[in-house]
Amino acid sequence: MAIVNVTPDSFSDGGERLRPAQAIDDGLRFVAEGADVIDVGGESTRPGARPVAPEDEAARVLPVVAALARQKVVVSIDTRRASVARACLDAGAAIVNDVSALRDDPDLLPLMAGCGAAVVLMHRRGRPERNYEGPAYGDVVEEVRRFLVERAMICETAGISRDRIALDPGIGFGKSVTENLALVAGAGRLAAAGYPVVIGASRKGFIGKLTGLGDPRDRDPASVWLAVEATRRGADIVRVHNVAATRQALAVSAAMR
Repeated sequence: MAIVNVTPDSFSDGGERLRPAQAIDDGLRFVAEGADVIDVGGESTRPGARPVAPEDEAARVLPVVAALARQKVVVSIDTRRASVARACLDAGAAIVNDVSALRDDPDLLPLMAGCGAAVVLMHRRGRPERNYEGPAYGDVVEEVRRFLVERAMICETAGISRDRIALDPGIGFGKSVTENLALVAGAGRLAAAGYPVVIGASRKGFIGKLTGLGDPRDRDPASVWLAVEATRRGADIVRVHNVAATRQALAVSAAMR
């Protein structure tokens, strides 16, 4: 899953794709490099980010989603708003990737139940504008697993079939370095619940703390290693910035196994 942020303030690539044409070109390039899904986002979820008006979010992402879908690209829309999701699904998106696990907008759960699209449910503690602050975790993997399975069961009860649901532990969303590493290592414990697991560790701040690299774009080697490790531990999907390097590493890792 390749990341295409159409935002001015995302932590790694904010401002790089404010022109839809650039975002579309990058999405098609990522497909050529081996991406299976293009994840388009119009609202930054970095710590400290402020909410974006739904109409502004939609204006950013819709031209990109529609153009990529016309090229038969599998598009995921990274949003927590029903109005944005509905417009993007109508434009051809196949997946809704929601950092709030369908909690922030009460209209999003029934929307997903009434359509055939897939949904990624992510664990998030707190809010971005409050830096995802919250109480300390005990067993972070078990707490995140329990939350995600509960959300998945709510989705199934609402009418979303199990084969349309994936789980994301929310690497970097209010977790410490140790907790993020534990969640990557614990991907198999999440997968044991019977849903595909998505790991999105690419270029995140905890890598900077481990390596001393302040610029997120310098963190690709560690990001690629984490993607390989996540798949070795049980993840089905990795959400990344550097598609070519990750695809090469995953191919070699698969051959080694």
